[in-house]
Amino acid sequence: MATRWIWPRGCLFFSICFVIFVSCPVDAAVKKYQFDIQVKNVSRLCHAKPIVTVNGMFPGPTIYVREGDQVLVNVTNFAQYNMSIHWHGLKQFRNGWADGPAYITQCPIKTGQSYAYNFNVTGQRGTLWWHAHILWLRATVHGAIVIMPKEGTPFPFPQPYQEANIILGEWWNADVETIVNQANKLGLPPQTSDAHTINGKPGPLFPCSEKYTFAMEVESGKTYLLRIINAALDDELFFAIAGHNMTVVEIDAVYTKPFTTQALLIAPGQTTNVLITSDQSPSRYFMAAKPFMDAPIPVDNKTATAILQYKGIPNTVLPTLPQLPAPNNTKFALNYNSKLKSLNTPQFPANVPLQIDRHLFYTISLGQNPCPTCQNGTQLTASLNNITFVMPKVGLLQAHYFNISRVFRTDFPDRPLTPFNYTGAPLTANLDTSQGTRLSKLAFNSTVELVLQDTNLLTVESHPFHLHGYNFFVVGSGIGNFDPKKDPAKFNLVDPPERNTVGVPTGGWTAIRFRADNPGVWFMHCHLELHTMWGLKMAFVVENGKSPTESVLPPPRDLPPC
Repeated sequence: MATRWIWPRGCLFFSICFVIFVSCPVDAAVKKYQFDIQVKNVSRLCHAKPIVTVNGMFPGPTIYVREGDQVLVNVTNFAQYNMSIHWHGLKQFRNGWADGPAYITQCPIKTGQSYAYNFNVTGQRGTLWWHAHILWLRATVHGAIVIMPKEGTPFPFPQPYQEANIILGEWWNADVETIVNQANKLGLPPQTSDAHTINGKPGPLFPCSEKYTFAMEVESGKTYLLRIINAALDDELFFAIAGHNMTVVEIDAVYTKPFTTQALLIAPGQTTNVLITSDQSPSRYFMAAKPFMDAPIPVDNKTATAILQYKGIPNTVLPTLPQLPAPNNTKFALNYNSKLKSLNTPQFPANVPLQIDRHLFYTISLGQNPCPTCQNGTQLTASLNNITFVMPKVGLLQAHYFNISRVFRTDFPDRPLTPFNYTGAPLTANLDTSQGTRLSKLAFNSTVELVLQDTNLLTVESHPFHLHGYNFFVVGSGIGNFDPKKDPAKFNLVDPPERNTVGVPTGGWTAIRFRADNPGVWFMHCHLELHTMWGLKMAFVVENGKSPTESVLPPPRDLPPC
């Protein structure tokens, strides 16, 4: 844990820290970190290039906290890009100022400037993660958040002997921002990544990668907890360990009913904790990750590997590869996701909203808008309810808090204006979308059901959706068009999985429920960076409640200016 600080002018930061410290509950610790955003030369796949890092690390440092702790992360930007950091999955109650998405809850930290993210970890424990939330910089600017239970509170599963973070990612040989800018000028998707990585390393199936392989040593007969994070930009991934079963015990920092599987599926933005037991004959075994894609869309179809190595086994022993599902194995994906259930015990209840105040239905579409300067005269785009989101130049939370006019409208439609056969024959005509910064307003403490419906505009595709500021319950999912008369009868309202990021199946739908009890402006977007860039995003304005304790906190004095 880093403790070196760079003090902003006038010792303002010290004053803030002091006030926070003396007002903290006695049993809560204040955890301080310094994040220096630095450019560093890194070599992978026989290619060296400068990448943006935190403290020179790729992946970046792990944040270790306990439930109930206060966290202060001072971010100082030494890179040429503007920067913001999102603490993915932390609810940030009344405190959107610390959430991090650029131009949503803050303006970015400019080169040479600092901003102190200050937040409490309340009512959450498990594995989350942090990442850059501007441009495509999360390709290299990301790391784990490990939230331990309160002192004396055990896990609701066998205590592991040791644990390890497994961060899945992507690597491009060329500069990612250059690739993206060139693709945008052409109106086309950027090239897919050159490799997947496990803890920043592609593994020995790639050239020049002998020393760029993550290895984990285990002792026979012990149980280990793996905290798996999908930090990839554009790929859902299968993960497996040769010869070893995994027991899933947590997703997105929420405990689950344990179940055993030979492989798991994890979408960008999601986390999964598994227990493994080193009960096989002592040897070396590959861990492996490769994409799941059941639509006709190109992906980086290469396999990243790491090594699970039993103690005392020499490095000369060749590891065995696990059997991963086929890249288009929809049946495995649906079956795996159907096994995810909340623990739903008195200690960890599943408080699913049963009475719904607001029913929302959002269609997810790809499309083409005219672009005279682009290669084909059109530019690929994406939309929710046929609206392509336009990023503002002012942080939406500031505009909401200070009543700044003409930054956004609150007329995002609750359902598509023109219903159609969403998953029928591919539609390639009338793909123009309307553009705008349109938000949906939710009353404080109202209950919301949102159905996310994939469409066959251009093509169907699986989309992982992330809602900032909240967890939600995934009460239902299916293939084809959502049927509002028949499908709700099949909803799981007892022990549905609770998450912050959910995959909408290819050519299908997912229904989620949540209570809008966190006031502020909260981003919701596809966690495929490509689709977010194309406009597959929106935001909710959750109104204040009746009392100050149900209202957005005042902004910190060091909030970056626009």
